[in-house]
Amino acid sequence: QVQLVESGGGLVQAGGSLRLSCAASGRTFSRYALMGWFRQAPGKEREFVAAIHWSTGGTYYRDSVKGRFTISGDNAKNTIYLQMNSLKPEDTAVYYCAVDLYYYETYSPESQDKYDYWGQGTQVTVSS
Repeated sequence: QVQLVESGGGLVQAGGSLRLSCAASGRTFSRYALMGWFRQAPGKEREFVAAIHWSTGGTYYRDSVKGRFTISGDNAKNTIYLQMNSLKPEDTAVYYCAVDLYYYETYSPESQDKYDYWGQGTQVTVSS
């Protein structure tokens, strides 16, 4: 069993920054693991934000956050981060981290149904 705990959410003005963390526990991830961030705004479907390959450090982003968000990981701490800069009101959402334990690059990292475990989410609110 894997536990994922997000933190770092909050209220920030447009143009500001936040850094989200996701701490994983319960098992050691294989070198094939992929960890991702997703978000869900009120009344909208959950959407992919970014992902990072656990061993290679390869990253993936949705177009609307490229250049503003940076995903990173610390294998020693079993933690991934999402640095969010130049935040916009449309970034307001509950942010979730998730892990795909065995990602072999045969499907898109945006495929939510491929992720095995999910955190409870952390609220990010960006005021205009």
